[in-house]
Amino acid sequence: MRGLSATALVVLPCLLGRVSAIYNPQREYAGDTFFNQFAYYGNVDNTTWGNVTYLDQADAASKQLTFINGAGNAVVAVDNTTTLVAGPPGQAVRLTSLDSYGMGSLIIIDAVHIPFGCSVWPAFWTYGIEEMWPNAGEIDIIEAINNMDNNQIALHSLQGCTKQDAPNEQTGSTLEADCSVAQGCIVAETKPNSFGPGFAQAGGGVYALQIDVSGIFSWFWSRPDVPASIASATSSTPVDTTTWGIPTAAYPSGASCNITAFFPPQTLVLLTTLCGVWAGVPSIYQNTCHTPTNDCFADNVLGNGSNYADAYWEIRYIRTYLAEGATAVQSNVTTPSTTAAVTSDSAASSTVTQTVTTTSSTAASTGTGSGSNTNANPASSGASFSIQASLLLLLTGASTFWLAFF
Repeated sequence: MRGLSATALVVLPCLLGRVSAIYNPQREYAGDTFFNQFAYYGNVDNTTWGNVTYLDQADAASKQLTFINGAGNAVVAVDNTTTLVAGPPGQAVRLTSLDSYGMGSLIIIDAVHIPFGCSVWPAFWTYGIEEMWPNAGEIDIIEAINNMDNNQIALHSLQGCTKQDAPNEQTGSTLEADCSVAQGCIVAETKPNSFGPGFAQAGGGVYALQIDVSGIFSWFWSRPDVPASIASATSSTPVDTTTWGIPTAAYPSGASCNITAFFPPQTLVLLTTLCGVWAGVPSIYQNTCHTPTNDCFADNVLGNGSNYADAYWEIRYIRTYLAEGATAVQSNVTTPSTTAAVTSDSAASSTVTQTVTTTSSTAASTGTGSGSNTNANPASSGASFSIQASLLLLLTGASTFWLAFF
C-alpha cells in the first residue's frame, strides 16, 4: 500500500574515477530538533510481534518516553513507571526518518546508552520504503536482545545476495552468509562493550555505516576508541574515513551480491520492542535470561515498570553524510502509510520532504531483522508468543528464526 506523495531530494549517480573517502555533512539529528525529522509509528508492533504499543508523538512526549535531557541528548524510552497487571502490552516508541539514504551515504550514531535487559529488543536499522519487505533490503546497524553483551550487524534481502568473506576485511565474526534467510547475513561484533551494561559503563560509543557501490561496511568504537575524525567533528564539518581501520562488518559488492541492485535508498528506524519473535522465543529467551517462569511476557512485561529502568536510548546525535561529487536534483517518492501491511513502516500521515541520496562513488571502505517479519498480525493482546505465531513460523520455515545467534 502506498501513502501520500512526497518530494524528495535525489542525488543522481556521477561518473567519477577515484573518489576520496571524504564525506560532507547532510543532516544532523540532535538536541532540541532531534525528533523533528522523524515520524512516530503510532501503532502496535505488527512487524516483530513484540508486546508493545508504539505511541504517537503527543503521547510519547506526555509520558516522557521521548525528550531531551539535561545533557542535551535525545532519550527514547520504554515505559518504566506503569505496573501492568494483565493483558495490555507495554508502551514504547518507534521512529522512522523522513529522509532516506542511498549509495554514497555515511550514517553515524553517537549513543551514551542503548536499551538492554530481559525481554528488551532495541534496534537501529534501515529499510527501503518503496517495496514490500524485504524487496528493498534492510540493514541492521545496532541490534541485540535480552542480556547479550555484543551487537550484531545484518543485511536482509531477496534471494541472490550472499556475503563473501575475504581475509582481513573485517574484525567481526560472520555467523550467516545468506542474506535472504530469516535472520539475514549476520556479523557478530567481537570488540568488547558493544551492547548491554558494558556499553553504558564505558560511556557508550559510536557506530558508523557506509553505503557505497563498492559495498556496505559497518564500524563500532567504544567511547575511548572513537577516531579523532569523528570525535572532533561538528555538524558542519566533513568526515574522513581513511583513518577508521578495518570495519566490524564488510559486505563487498560483487558477483555474489550486487549491493546497488538489492539495496535502494534506505530509511532510518530507531525502536525498542519487548519479547517478540526473537527476544521472546522460549528457547532463545531461556538461553539469555533466567526468570521465575522463563516466560518473557509474564516475567517482564507484566509487573512493575521498573523492570525497564535500563530500556532507553540516550543519543548525542545521528549524523548523515554524502560522498564528495554527488549532484542533487528533485524527484518524487512515496511514503508508506501506517495502515499498510506488516512490511510497511512509516507513520507519517502528512506530506513530508524526504532526502534520498544515490551516487556512483567508489569511495571504498578501508576495510558490513529488526524490520518486518513474515506477515504478522498486530500484537493486540498480552500473549507473549501466540499459538498462531508459532504455527506460522513453522509453516514458513522460520522456526529457526535467529537461532543462529546462539
